[in-house]
Amino acid sequence: MAKSEFTRWMWFEAVDRLSRAHRLHQQFFTLSQHMGGPSWQPPVDVFETETEVLILFALPGVDPDSVDAAIDNGVLFVTGKRVLPEELRTALIHQLELPHGRFARRVALPPCRFDGVRRQTVNGCLLITLEKISSE
Repeated sequence: MAKSEFTRWMWFEAVDRLSRAHRLHQQFFTLSQHMGGPSWQPPVDVFETETEVLILFALPGVDPDSVDAAIDNGVLFVTGKRVLPEELRTALIHQLELPHGRFARRVALPPCRFDGVRRQTVNGCLLITLEKISSE
């Protein structure tokens, strides 16, 4: 490979890595100061059926019982902490892309009334299910 081709390849590789790092930062490390201190925000999907609203958080390795969830004025507040497993705390890190530490997320809910919050893990994600209260 000629020197100019190598330099061009290195430049494109560097720009690609910077772009990927920026996307990861935007996706996971948006800091929330208004919810009790600095935290990252997990990606979330929201689904609605006739009887429930289901919110799926990308939180692999987080125990659902350690997550706090509350509803206030049509907004679901979810907070918790993702910790590095004990057996990995002394390991040499070669790559670390999954965020750790305190997380917090506010999710606007559809205009409904709800009866309770259920938490469970589904395929490595945290699923929060809100049962709708019938308007009858």
